[in-house]
Amino acid sequence: MSETLRGGVIGAGVFGGYHARQYARLPGVTLSAVLDPHPERAAALAAPLGGRAFHELEAFLEAVDVVTIASPATCHAEQALAVLAAGKPIYVEKPIAVSVADAEKVRAAAAKAGLVVACGHQERVVFRAMGLLDAPEQPLLLEALRHGPPSERSRDVSAVLDLMVHDIDLALAIAAAEPVTAEGEGGRGPGGVWDVARAEVSFDTGFTARFDVSRMAEGRRRTMRVVYPSGEVEIDFVARTFRNTTPFALNPDFAETPAAADPLGASVEAFLQAVRGEAPRPVVTADEAIRALDLAVAVEQALEDAA
Repeated sequence: MSETLRGGVIGAGVFGGYHARQYARLPGVTLSAVLDPHPERAAALAAPLGGRAFHELEAFLEAVDVVTIASPATCHAEQALAVLAAGKPIYVEKPIAVSVADAEKVRAAAAKAGLVVACGHQERVVFRAMGLLDAPEQPLLLEALRHGPPSERSRDVSAVLDLMVHDIDLALAIAAAEPVTAEGEGGRGPGGVWDVARAEVSFDTGFTARFDVSRMAEGRRRTMRVVYPSGEVEIDFVARTFRNTTPFALNPDFAETPAAADPLGASVEAFLQAVRGEAPRPVVTADEAIRALDLAVAVEQALEDAA
């Protein structure tokens, strides 16, 4: 692998643009290529950043050393397997796949080839900057709300795999517990997918997590409340502030740290460090992404059962 990594991005949409700009700005990597079924979109993203546009996977793979998959979620697994078969490490935007079986195929292929797989649950970076991943107590209750207005993005999956999976990953990250039951209710949008969902998950330690997501809201709200034996933490992800009544030494200035100011950049940089062998792992591994996906799929099933 060359000293300066050649970065490639599959998908020239909004998130593909975010990732392409990270490859163009981070040290030790360049944006080499963008792949998209619409050549004009690929060119519009790649050219200003010094990369080339591709619409055929084989030619794209010859031009890159590492790949971000930022295509629609229903394409993630198939594309990840193709990239891994070509011997390239991958950063897959969340969710890692839309089925656990497909996600496990990705994990197995990467393990067999000895390649790094990272997944884009970037808010782990924010929790690390706050200090919540090092909290000395196990949580008793988590309540997460993630609402936003209608969007054409991620219409191939439900609001559970689009929005709730973020908070599911955070709940799993802070609780040393295994989910036992999931209950849910929700509402379908115009396309027949779940655009509104509420779920309650019980864990084997007595920890309870409640999730509330909507892609039909008038405005954007993203909050979380975590209750511990010694107090609670209330987080406003939009305002990037929190209220803390626990004795934990959380960082009130977390939003000013470089990582929290650009969590995607920190996550991509950690992926590249893992690829180079400079770090033992990316921010979120394939195992962790599959664990979040597994619970998200259980919530979707709970929604279907309650319908």
